[in-house]
Amino acid sequence: MKDNVELYSNFKIDKNSRIPYYFQLKQHIIEEIESGHWKPGQQVIPEIKICELFDISRTVTRQAYQELVNEGYLVKKKAKGTFVAEPKISENLVQSLRGFFEDMTARGYNVKNDVLYQEKIKPTKKIGENLNLKLDEDVIAIYRLRKLNDEPIVLDRTYLPFKLCPDLLKEDLTNKSLYSFIEGKYNLKIDRGRKFIEATIAKDEEAKLLNIKKGSPLLFIESVSYLTGNIPIEYYVALHRADRIKLVTDLKRTQAFNEIGNIPANSTTSGILIKD
Repeated sequence: MKDNVELYSNFKIDKNSRIPYYFQLKQHIIEEIESGHWKPGQQVIPEIKICELFDISRTVTRQAYQELVNEGYLVKKKAKGTFVAEPKISENLVQSLRGFFEDMTARGYNVKNDVLYQEKIKPTKKIGENLNLKLDEDVIAIYRLRKLNDEPIVLDRTYLPFKLCPDLLKEDLTNKSLYSFIEGKYNLKIDRGRKFIEATIAKDEEAKLLNIKKGSPLLFIESVSYLTGNIPIEYYVALHRADRIKLVTDLKRTQAFNEIGNIPANSTTSGILIKD
């Protein structure tokens, strides 16, 4: 594979079109990437060269490149240039209740957990509420940096009731599925869960651990998993790199309207909650 991309068509900017120049250029580059002509890791044509090739301004080229960076098609590397980005990793959102380790291993990735801490603590009010615990009960807190093929992708904190899985405190989770351990060791059946997803940005510590710039976009995921019998087993908060992860779910239409055609208040079928 060549280190630099090549032009595979006789594309030209249509200067008689009502479509903005930057958008024409952007769509052409997307076609080159999605067709497989431009491959992940290849360096793209410098902005100044693009200006000369298509007789457009630096402003037009810069806007097209920046939007492609924002949308995950290209990636800028300091002092090196702009490159075709690696395709985003798809992570199942709703189809099945599988942990990150199980999901990514099934997709063929080498998963490694750098366990930053694993200890017994007293729950905060929020942790206690989500796990249905009193504030004097113990929880196991696990802080992990999750890597796929040695690339840091997810930073997560997991909290579990100590009374349900005390041996977890000493378990080596570097190359192990947390869910598989819980179900295999204690014969506990993880039955269901609920996730909340928001957009956020990386702070100093998070950026360093994930090897990204401070202020980079992240997906914040908060979830609670339950055993059979509606018993909370795990409260989980995680930061996923938005430049490397996309969340995938299958949808099925359900009837959300009442008999007079109105959507009932607080209907959960939309999957959307409005923050106060």
